[in-house]
Amino acid sequence: MGLVVKKFGGTSVADVERIRNVARRVVKEYDRGNDVVVILSAMAGVTDRLIQMARQVTDTPDKRELDVLLATGEQTTAALLAMLLKAMDYPAVSLLGFQAEVRTDTAFGNARILNIGTHRIRDLLKNRHIVVVAGFQGCDAQGNITTLGRGGSDTSAVAIAAALCADVCEIFTDVDGVYTADPNICKKARKLPRISYDEMLEMAGLGAKVLQIRSVEFAKKYNVPVHVRSSFKEEEGTMVVNADADMESVVVTGVTSNKNEARITLKQVPDQPGIAAKILTPIGEAGIVVDSIIQNPHSGGKTDLTFTVPKADYRQAVEISEAVGGEIGAQAVLGDENIAKVSITGVGMRSHSGVAAQMFSALARENINIMMITTSEIRISCVIEEKYAELAVRALHSAFGLDQEDS
Repeated sequence: MGLVVKKFGGTSVADVERIRNVARRVVKEYDRGNDVVVILSAMAGVTDRLIQMARQVTDTPDKRELDVLLATGEQTTAALLAMLLKAMDYPAVSLLGFQAEVRTDTAFGNARILNIGTHRIRDLLKNRHIVVVAGFQGCDAQGNITTLGRGGSDTSAVAIAAALCADVCEIFTDVDGVYTADPNICKKARKLPRISYDEMLEMAGLGAKVLQIRSVEFAKKYNVPVHVRSSFKEEEGTMVVNADADMESVVVTGVTSNKNEARITLKQVPDQPGIAAKILTPIGEAGIVVDSIIQNPHSGGKTDLTFTVPKADYRQAVEISEAVGGEIGAQAVLGDENIAKVSITGVGMRSHSGVAAQMFSALARENINIMMITTSEIRISCVIEEKYAELAVRALHSAFGLDQEDS
């Protein structure tokens, strides 16, 4: 007998009939003799509607009270599933985040999990209850309800799986696994049977929307096997696990693109110690994440500093940059929202040379100009014009031999 944590996303519980489908999958696992903990998201669209309601009350909803409101979405689905399971004569109990002892910090709207007390869940499992937990939520040391940010139910599931030492954490969603590229962009994309934690971390951070990045961080830290599966099919999905020799024999595992970034350049700033910090510190203090950064030195002790930020933060970042630019004597502050980042990822890059040259050649063959380049041990990213993003994905997918073989 094992312990399985199953997480179902918003599309999986979009209406009562889909919750019935979840119940059928849950009892099938229970009937195999396994202990089952279920983590649920809110019904698809409910969180957005709750946010809209809050903004009808005030343009700036209090963050604590907004978390209290948003947590009701997951509370609803957890209660409905528990009711269904009981109506099917299965012992089930629903728990909210605080009842499941999910302890977080006090960052309302984007709280981080500090620890999880497992006594109540373990006692229920010992008595063969199916435990249904509302995802996306916890409570701080003062007992305030907190939420974990968008995609937080994935994080809830993996964290609870880690705390319980579960055999596997299954993430059920509207896709049937992790693909070598977005199938909507690249028709020849293949589903991967396995992917490493490191590769999934890179791909999640680069635009792949299959798993929330914090959930992958938890999985890697506590070595939780994660199985990404479809809510609507029975077939196997993709296992996210530690890398092995077979994985490392493949140079590139996947290609991703992200159109949600913008580029900012400060022209002709003093090329001296401390200038980059002076430019980027106030942007960081505003809660804006800076990604790619490059400098282009000029003669005469001047340099251009270029960096990328999330497109949603672009206007604020430009305002801050213009203020700092005036203080340090920048010639101009330029911005560009029409960019995309295309990336290749693979643990095999660690032991293969010439990968970057192969990537650049593939883009050059399509006359795609590279504006910026950033790398990690297992990832290479290029900033290009947004209009070429999909072409770049397909070109790189073919260049690295990721296309499906013809049947």
